[in-house]
Amino acid sequence: MAAPMELFCWKGDWGLPSVDSESLTVLVGEAYARFSGAPMRVHKLSNPWRSPSGVLPALKAEKMVLSQPLQILAYLRKQKYNADYILSATQGADTMAYSSLIEEKLLPALIYAFWVDSKNYVSFTRPWYAEAIPFPLNFFLPNRMHTRCLERLRLIRVNWWPDSEEAENEIYKDARECLTLLSQRLGSNKFFFGDSPSSLDAVVFGHLAPVLKAKLPNGKLQQHLHSLDNLCTLCTSVLSLYFPSDGPDPDLPTPRKAPSDSEEEPNKRRNQVLSVLVALAAMLGYAFLSGMVSLQRVAPHAALRQSSPMEDEEEEGE
Repeated sequence: MAAPMELFCWKGDWGLPSVDSESLTVLVGEAYARFSGAPMRVHKLSNPWRSPSGVLPALKAEKMVLSQPLQILAYLRKQKYNADYILSATQGADTMAYSSLIEEKLLPALIYAFWVDSKNYVSFTRPWYAEAIPFPLNFFLPNRMHTRCLERLRLIRVNWWPDSEEAENEIYKDARECLTLLSQRLGSNKFFFGDSPSSLDAVVFGHLAPVLKAKLPNGKLQQHLHSLDNLCTLCTSVLSLYFPSDGPDPDLPTPRKAPSDSEEEPNKRRNQVLSVLVALAAMLGYAFLSGMVSLQRVAPHAALRQSSPMEDEEEEGE
């Protein structure tokens, strides 16, 4: 019997099975695998260091680890655990084209809305991750994630520059055009290629569901999405079909609970040691910066000239 695949992804909130676009994308792929009878174990985490790759999402299968959502979906497709293997050549080409369009036009707007827009980042994104990530990692991991998102945005948008109203308008303009094209392609269909979702539906859902559900203070992208009823219905359909009990009502407070068995993983001891080391480093750094602890350098010749207590006693006796 084949060893079960293990999927590591960000935990859910806001009525979603995960708060992360890439994690949502692969969770839909996991749903395909689950309903196809594939052995799959899901770990919903709030600490990326507990992933075998150190990032989320990640799929562990056949002694290898995949971290890119499209690579994960491609692996599941190769194993015939999703609907893509029955698509026609034209539908496969459409999937690749629209997925590339989303990566180029829509993803930058998502990064900007959650991680660059100062109002959203300070009031919503950073507080959520600081609360979700365990101590002491929550002191620096949100900032590290913020830096990585900025770097990724610069890679996608070569001419992008921060703190520019013109750049912001251009990013949102491209995203609105992308959403409109997706809405036109979907039309009155339930899913893009029929009555069951494909990897394109997974990619679209993964990118749109956080925008649809997160209560961002600055919701420029949300306003246009809400005007496209068929895309909103697509997200609702995926949630109701594949994740009927994963997301609590976002208007209700989420109760805290102890970690379940599904959140445990083999490297728990390593992560506990790392957490202790990080905590010690943070405390020592704070002590040095606050002046509670200081280092004094003693010149070698001065140390040699200091007399020992026995020498002092001999001098006093004389």
